[in-house]
Amino acid sequence: MGYFNPMMQYGVEEFCRKCAEIGIDGLIIPDLPVKEYHKNYKAIFEKYNVINVFLITPQTSNERICFIDKISSGFIYMVSSASVTGSKTTFGNVQNEYFKRIDTMKLKAPQIVGFGISNSETFKQATKYAKGAIIGSAFVKYLAEKGINSINEFVTKIR
Repeated sequence: MGYFNPMMQYGVEEFCRKCAEIGIDGLIIPDLPVKEYHKNYKAIFEKYNVINVFLITPQTSNERICFIDKISSGFIYMVSSASVTGSKTTFGNVQNEYFKRIDTMKLKAPQIVGFGISNSETFKQATKYAKGAIIGSAFVKYLAEKGINSINEFVTKIR
């Protein structure tokens, strides 16, 4: 995950070539406009088999979501809400309605929910309608407290 400007400074094609060379197969570039990607960079990403993962939020229009789905070759990152990652203990009606809305759209790209996944409850709510969940802050915090040998324990608690 990173900003587009350093990639442009490096050279987009050279950056994608280097990603492929070292084993990076997917990127999240939040400040790269979808239409700009589609028009100017999609072919370069595809040439090097690098997937650009797009973000959607509860405020993203259905029209934009459909366009993202059309041009996606990976998963769609569903940002659960405008909140700090890992801070929720449960999702409210707004998030659950959003998850349902996206599910009923029957998109071709799998959807993975991120932001606010911190425990078994939020994991279950997120994966009821999506193909998976991204757990960042809660995982890092758990490892900091319990150590790297606790990974299986963390996964068991979340499931």
